[in-house]
Amino acid sequence: MVKSGFEALSLTRAGHVATITLNRPEKLNALDPKLTEELHSALDMLAAEMEVRAVVLTGAGRGFCSGADVNQQLASLEGQRAPALARGIVELAPHIRNMPQPVIAAVNGVAAGAGLGIALACDVRIASEAARFSCIFVKRSLVPDTGSSYTLPRLVGQGIAREMALTGNIYDARWALEKGLVNTVVPAERLLEEARAMARDMASNPPICVRSIKQLLNQHDDDLEEILPLESAANAPSSGSEDRLEAVRAFLEKRQPVFKGR
Repeated sequence: MVKSGFEALSLTRAGHVATITLNRPEKLNALDPKLTEELHSALDMLAAEMEVRAVVLTGAGRGFCSGADVNQQLASLEGQRAPALARGIVELAPHIRNMPQPVIAAVNGVAAGAGLGIALACDVRIASEAARFSCIFVKRSLVPDTGSSYTLPRLVGQGIAREMALTGNIYDARWALEKGLVNTVVPAERLLEEARAMARDMASNPPICVRSIKQLLNQHDDDLEEILPLESAANAPSSGSEDRLEAVRAFLEKRQPVFKGR
């Protein structure tokens, strides 16, 4: 198994299959600037490798990805300058979707907020029995972003998408399977084995044809990238509000927020 050097994630290759593992387990693989930048870089690297025919994306520890790092969000809301990134979190969804190779999300734990958006942007989702899913944006006084306002209703329909987006509730893997959010659910100890087996199955097919199939299926939908500025515009009224700051502080202080509608 060949490894590549990153700090906030690990990238390994075995045969024609590459595995990206988000590696901030103490933060449930929350996306800070370093992890975001490295994930973009890893995707760029793999997209250019003809020998890589399928990609597995997973997380270390108990989380797949808990979304944007809330500590970073609080610092930004309090006026601290965040590192400038050429491509941020929301751009991860079209980046994954536009990868030439099929990408399989091996959802080992919580996939929330932007982490949900990343999982939804993958071609296939295999969930561990320990996986949990939440369109948690509303709990942080945000609208769904990272493309999830586009991908979620296309997978589960408008009714379930609106339930998830408007409540911010957490749902288990069996519920996700029943609603069509994931393709299959497997025991935790078999998750990577099953995901890599599916990746090898895809990689055993003619690679030019596989890439063409992914591109063709993407074209059956409207362009995902067109939704990103709409998500950003929809976030504008609440993203700088008092309720937004209260949502982030309450989460970090482990208390119930008190929203005032301003």
